[in-house]
Amino acid sequence: KKSEISEVMTKADMKPKSMHRAKIWSDDVENLYRFQQAGYRDEVEYKQVKQVDEVECWPETGFVKKLQRRDNTFYYYNRQRECEDKDVHKVKVYVY
Repeated sequence: KKSEISEVMTKADMKPKSMHRAKIWSDDVENLYRFQQAGYRDEVEYKQVKQVDEVECWPETGFVKKLQRRDNTFYYYNRQRECEDKDVHKVKVYVY
């Protein structure tokens, strides 16, 4: 499944209007956690910086599978949840 963000927001240099912290875990929070671990704000920024159309995801869960950091090293993620409850409040949710 494709997020609405990726279809609408691939215009160059989209800047978020606001930001809040995640309160409860969800699939979206999980993916944001993975992008932020790799040094990006979210899928929008990743696609802008890396000039890619698609992010590799696990077909079973829809979670991000691998990301390339700015220094070109790769992060590989499990198909299961990786963002623990204690880390949920660290995830920044951007509003466009």
